Order: sequence, then C-alpha cells, then structure tokens
Amino acid sequence: MKNLDSGKIDNLVQTRKKAHAFYMRKSKVYQSFVDMEQNTYKDGILTKKQKELIAIGISLVINCESCMEWHIKQAIDDGASEEEIIESIEVGIEMSGGPGTASARFAMNVLEYYIK
Repeated sequence: MKNLDSGKIDNLVQTRKKAHAFYMRKSKVYQSFVDMEQNTYKDGILTKKQKELIAIGISLVINCESCMEWHIKQAIDDGASEEEIIESIEVGIEMSGGPGTASARFAMNVLEYYIK
C-alpha cells in the first residue's frame, strides 16, 4: 500500500525528469550544474553512497522535498540500507531541531515509497 505522499512523490519525479530534459537542451548553466553534481558524487575518499547519505541529512535541514526524494533514491540505488538512511535522517533532525521532524515525515514517506 502506497503512503499518502505517493502522488506527490510521483509528481516530483515526473516534474524533475521533464525539467531536466528541458534545461539540458536549453541551459548551459544547468548543464554545468549537472557536471558538477556528477563530479561531486563520484567515489573518492568517501563513496558515492556515503555522499548520498550526507546529502539526505542536508536535504532534511533545508527542507527540500525534491532533494530528499532524489538523494534517498540514489542512496538506495547505491546499496544504502533502510537503517543507514534513517540514521542520515536522524542527523538532519538533530541539526535542524523541531522543523527537522516535519521534514522527516516526508523523508519517511519517500523511504517507504521506494522500499516497500
């Protein structure tokens, strides 16, 4: 059974893909950002998975739902366990206090969307 935010998450994914295709065709600045992102998330001293887990905590702190969706999905694809993702969410909660618990609700729904 899908959670209450399933439609919202579906829309985020669809809109992200549409915007990505649009800006890849029309924006050199966006293309540069994508290049930077790809270079940032390559394995280095930290693995791509570790970087995605960091990004989950940051996404929670800045309350970026699209970021949470993207980085949770990337972390799962990179082999992160549910427990690792939850710990990343917990770091975000600690770093942002009460507002982080509100963002954590959406992060929980994204995690359930991809795991269940």
